[in-house]
Amino acid sequence: MKIYYVYIIECSDKSFYVGVTNDVFKRFIEHQDNNDYKSYTFNRKPLKLVFFTSFNNIEIAIEKEKQIKKWSRSKKLALIQDYFEHLPNLSKKKF
Repeated sequence: MKIYYVYIIECSDKSFYVGVTNDVFKRFIEHQDNNDYKSYTFNRKPLKLVFFTSFNNIEIAIEKEKQIKKWSRSKKLALIQDYFEHLPNLSKKKF
């Protein structure tokens, strides 16, 4: 059975890059060694791998990646810091 990972990289400008892969450590090295100036992480080095989680199903992994990409910075930080109990409150709209 193949394993897939959703990962978050923190860039030098404190922004986050969210991706999906089947080899998280190899993919992180590819981000670090990337020479494609069109890549999001190209001008944001050094990079730090701050979070990853695994899935057995690629469709679910891609769905979670897309979901996390839409999250606010504070919600991503709560996920990275294992503050799972904060996630529901960070999802609520403030009026």
